[in-house]
Amino acid sequence: MKTGTYRTGMEITVRTEGNAPYRICMQDSFRKLSTYLKDIGCVGHRICVVTDSNVAPLYLEEVMQASSACSDTVLSFELPAGEANKTLDHVRELYEVLIQAGFDRHDYLLALGGGVVGDLTGFAAATYLRGIRFIQVPTTLLSQIDSSIGGKTGVDFDCYKNMVGAFHQPALVYINIKTLQTLPDEQFASGMGELLKHGLILDADYYEWVIDHMSDIEERKFSILLIMVARSCELKQSIVEKDPKETTGERALLNFGHTLGHAIEKLKNFELLHGQCVALGTVAAAYISWQRGMIDEEEFYEIRDMNVGFDLPISFEGPTAEEIVAASKKDKKMDSGKIRFVLLDRIGHAVVVPDVTDEEMTEALNFIRYEYEAEA
Repeated sequence: MKTGTYRTGMEITVRTEGNAPYRICMQDSFRKLSTYLKDIGCVGHRICVVTDSNVAPLYLEEVMQASSACSDTVLSFELPAGEANKTLDHVRELYEVLIQAGFDRHDYLLALGGGVVGDLTGFAAATYLRGIRFIQVPTTLLSQIDSSIGGKTGVDFDCYKNMVGAFHQPALVYINIKTLQTLPDEQFASGMGELLKHGLILDADYYEWVIDHMSDIEERKFSILLIMVARSCELKQSIVEKDPKETTGERALLNFGHTLGHAIEKLKNFELLHGQCVALGTVAAAYISWQRGMIDEEEFYEIRDMNVGFDLPISFEGPTAEEIVAASKKDKKMDSGKIRFVLLDRIGHAVVVPDVTDEEMTEALNFIRYEYEAEA
């Protein structure tokens, strides 16, 4: 992997058919945010900064100042932090703020925060006045490498993850990598769950690079974080450009670990973070891949053990395997009543398969279920 190509200030342009291209910008502060806002046409238009109760005390004032440099009207809307608040009720509250402030189709929403804030803000932007522009300013590892890119927006419905949503591409993704250096350990680990997935399904060299730089990543050295975030963004870009609305099947590869991970997340009532559940789902999917002879035993145990190295779980307590399998069948990724399951046929390459059985999923889940292991 050519790490010398990654530097502060670099940009990645995402182009998808039918949408204006947008830039992913790698920065070490918020100093240049106002410049980028002017570049995309924010001058003279209203901006509403949407954030949550964790991020607001850290970055809201600075981002609102940057926004005020190109807009006379800058509002803020603050959500309570946490997945449980990614709901239509909070979207409705945001609509009311926008209506009262007279926002029109030329104005902007700016999502400042993690995946919950980005998903909800994007959905509100997609549906307010049939679509207004929005900007992603992700502050967590998971949102920087994954959820801020590609235009998937949505909210949860009765605890069903992202069941209500729309595709709506951002006008800009502005990444301040320095925000990762103060991110809580659990949130940083959650992002690593998605990041390891990128290597496993798309780039074996990147996966090995991440493993080789485990200590530097855990110490959050800026130069290493920059390479890591930029490469994951490139990988996400490569997929969403080919399959922006998940119609050809290539974007479905990004669901590796998500089928069972989402079901665990729901049944655990969001007690675990999204990336932690993806990590568990990844171990289960890798187990099925191993049992099918697609990867060998050594590769499976390396995948599992890397979770431990990056402070991610390899087992869970609570719901039974049968309950998780049943919940997975209510996921939005179903296709004509069948689960589109993503497996590995080698490190760095994944495939979508239509025939994973309930028995295979149950066996994999029992392998990682704490109570089952304790009883065995």
